[in-house]
Amino acid sequence: MAETFPGVQVERDGHIVEITLVRPEVLNRIDGEVHDGLIELFGEVARMEDLRAVVLASTGRVFSAGGDFDFMLQMNANPGAQRILVRDALRMIASIMDIPVPVVVAMQGDSIGLGTSIALSCDAIVAHPKVRLSDPHVVIGLVAGDGGCLTWPQSVGMLRAKRHLLTGDPLRAEEAFAMGLVTDLVEGPDDVLPAARALAARIAGLPPLAVQGTKAALQRQLRIRFDEVMELAATLEGGTVVSADLREAVAAFREKRTPVYKGL
Repeated sequence: MAETFPGVQVERDGHIVEITLVRPEVLNRIDGEVHDGLIELFGEVARMEDLRAVVLASTGRVFSAGGDFDFMLQMNANPGAQRILVRDALRMIASIMDIPVPVVVAMQGDSIGLGTSIALSCDAIVAHPKVRLSDPHVVIGLVAGDGGCLTWPQSVGMLRAKRHLLTGDPLRAEEAFAMGLVTDLVEGPDDVLPAARALAARIAGLPPLAVQGTKAALQRQLRIRFDEVMELAATLEGGTVVSADLREAVAAFREKRTPVYKGL
């Protein structure tokens, strides 16, 4: 691939593309530059010829810590933040869903917030028992609008989705596997990427028209839910990204104190 994308490494081997988040020093957080780069990259991957599978991997001890606090505060101070957030949230999840071949996630470490939304928008997730998945949007004063309100209910059912999206409580991978958030459980972190690659290779070896047609039919169900849920969820998140509660949540986290929320 001729282009480069910030914070991401891309390699192609035959029918398979491997996308790797490579900012372990910041826990693979997704700031504005990486966010835009991923959307562009997913669009490019969707247009590739003779592609049969994708592996989405990461580096370091965390798969992705989700949104970047500094980026959130920049949005908080931006009068046009709500419009930008709605647009970008819709583009991110849609760009993943529009990849016509199966995407296998190699989750070697914890996945948080937007990182979890991205993973759950894919087609299979390989993890090990010590990994934790969470969407703590509400903990930092945000509506879970960048995909959580779409992907969690589709994976675990509405009641369990409410339980974890309304508290931000994490799930261990063993629990997530039992509930449907993780599809393949392996012994340890070193086993995750080889297992994800093996699954992608197995898929790539199957009749591509059958695989891609089956994915397209399954994605239609998710697309219908996307149209029903995502714009409202993203709009509501846009309303909270400019709130005083968000600033308080970030300040309290950095100052290691209990936050005081005022609903403003």
